[in-house]
Amino acid sequence: MTRFGYLVPEFPGQTHAFFWRELKALIELGHQPEPVSTRRPKQEGSIPSWAGNHLPEIHYLTPPRMADIGGTATSAFAGLGHMDALAAASGLLRRTSGTTAKISDVLRTAGLFWAGAALARHAQARGWSHIHVHSCAHAAQAALFAHMLSGISYSLTLHGPLSDYGPNQHQKWTNAKFSIAITERLLAEVRQQLEGFTPPDLSVAPMGVELSTFRRTNPYIPWDGIGTARLFCCGRLNPSKGYAELLAAVRIIANTGTDVELTIAGEDELGGRGYRGAVENIIKELDLTHRVRLLGAVSEARIKEELETAHVFTLASHQEPLGVAIMEAMAMELPIVATSAGGVPDLITTGHSGTLVAPGSPETLADAILHNLHHPSLSTTMGQRARRTLAESFDVSKSARILAARIQTAGQP
Repeated sequence: MTRFGYLVPEFPGQTHAFFWRELKALIELGHQPEPVSTRRPKQEGSIPSWAGNHLPEIHYLTPPRMADIGGTATSAFAGLGHMDALAAASGLLRRTSGTTAKISDVLRTAGLFWAGAALARHAQARGWSHIHVHSCAHAAQAALFAHMLSGISYSLTLHGPLSDYGPNQHQKWTNAKFSIAITERLLAEVRQQLEGFTPPDLSVAPMGVELSTFRRTNPYIPWDGIGTARLFCCGRLNPSKGYAELLAAVRIIANTGTDVELTIAGEDELGGRGYRGAVENIIKELDLTHRVRLLGAVSEARIKEELETAHVFTLASHQEPLGVAIMEAMAMELPIVATSAGGVPDLITTGHSGTLVAPGSPETLADAILHNLHHPSLSTTMGQRARRTLAESFDVSKSARILAARIQTAGQP
């Protein structure tokens, strides 16, 4: 049994279902992952019932608890004898060569150094052999500082373009024991942009779903042209998810005389006080109040219920690293109409396991949805193929096995 830290920023967020599934799969493989996070999320996701029996309480690095301040300070002060190495690891020297460092950068780095000291202290107290970080942003910097302070090894998983994860990627990657990308496209980007600064062990481990959980109770029944055509979308309320285009597409479909309804599961990052207001305004402007339901953040069980009754799953993202929500719909044998953003083409082959369209075009999206609705036999077949695709390449146990194998050898020379 390997005990290690499993670091996810602002965990558990509403889009963190994959991490719970991977934690469960790691436990089933005989390992002992322990969740740790940078801080609590503004919009918390649900914690599955099984977690209480198999995982310790999530440990948060910030804000510091009074009981931990002394130990964290001891860890931090112990590193002051290695200031040159810590300065190099911080990335400040690389970013400010020939210039004066910005106060904001210095303060942010100081905060991450404290988080790194807290992480090193907690890792020692819990007897971890390694820390795996599901991010390449601030959480990765904290893990790098923990490594510099205590020697504990760490690893990274890249979930999106490197440009999304801020500065100091060279130091974060070159000091990692191993690193994982969720798609071949992202791995190629890493090799190109960080040539000479990556660990020897680089691999791909796609995110996945738990197929035994996402299984239909009843066979999929396509829309028969009578009654309401039910569309379902799942994703946080954020402009990057293309909700403006999706809602415009629903308006276009309704204008053809089709009785259509869209249900959206997901909330904005501020618990309904952010982008949700913009989405509600678009719904009113397009006269879709009676056609669109906003569920907010809901449980996995509720998402499965919606997938069970929907005719088409659709997502209009401008950028989507891979798409766990799409995987869930594929597992439930729904026809998928989504945009060809980011890593989605790694999941969906148009005409075989779903339909992909270019981002940013409500007209094209509407046409593709209507095509699926009016070709029920094709929709049924594509849904069945989609589940088979998942079973072959995107079961969560695959990513867990890849991660577990590398963590087992992480402490070896």
